[in-house]
Amino acid sequence: MKKSGSPGNAKRKHPGNTCESENNKKKSKSAAACLGVIRLDYDYPPAPGDIDCADSFDCDVYYKVVPGLTFEMCQKGEMTPEVEERFKESVKWLEEEKKVKGITGDCGFMMNFQSMARNVSKLPIFMSSLCQLPAVTCGYAEHEQMIIMTANGESLKPMRGLIRDECGVDTEDKRYNIVGCEDVPHFGEAVAKGEKVNTKKATPGIVKLAREALKKYPKSRAFLLECTELPPYSDAIRFHTGLPVYDSITACHFFISGHKDNPRFGLDNWQDEWDGKQDEYEYGDNLTEEEKAALVNKVD
Repeated sequence: MKKSGSPGNAKRKHPGNTCESENNKKKSKSAAACLGVIRLDYDYPPAPGDIDCADSFDCDVYYKVVPGLTFEMCQKGEMTPEVEERFKESVKWLEEEKKVKGITGDCGFMMNFQSMARNVSKLPIFMSSLCQLPAVTCGYAEHEQMIIMTANGESLKPMRGLIRDECGVDTEDKRYNIVGCEDVPHFGEAVAKGEKVNTKKATPGIVKLAREALKKYPKSRAFLLECTELPPYSDAIRFHTGLPVYDSITACHFFISGHKDNPRFGLDNWQDEWDGKQDEYEYGDNLTEEEKAALVNKVD
């Protein structure tokens, strides 16, 4: 939330801009930037830091479940015609009804539908944290490497061609070291079963794996967490390795920041401030009765 009235945050007023400022006051403000999230037809208890936990973000977040879009369908990258139509309508609903400024998904395998979502929206679409990979890669020399942590290393391999086509990055390149978290105690099995993850108990194992990966790949200069359930551990990895960590939350913040007011300089009072409160949301909200009837995982 923007802090008003603080000397450290006040923008410098420039002489000669009085008329412009007065004219701008007469115009209505832009709404605070907000994020849209496409959700799987799947309900689970998200931890703080998870993309399905609205409190993970510093802006309003709106969710839309796509009835019939299961994890298995997402992993295969193939939709039925009915689900494809619902997916496209959900993207349009977030853009037209909720006026979001960017759209992501709550499963990294939704990268399979990145192109489909782009074709029905003019908004930035970033279905996976891997969308950050080109920028992160650009920041380092050719001999330097990155560690990509994912819930299951084997599951990510079939997506390498798609990642190359969508992001312009070949994860088979020696610069990228994929590390799966499937064997991490309190994490791998719980994620695979769709159970609640005890993040406190899982943290030591995630950190251990990250440190071991860094020891194995000493030329690595950054971590990228592919799984949307890994951001709760980003800070711990940052602290224990000293390296930057990019995840699905940093991806969202990057794209949404392009629509946010900069309180330190530039035009004043052109955008509403976010009130810091998320709308209450439960799985299945924002669906019609017909859409709820089409859910595989029914609303209780």
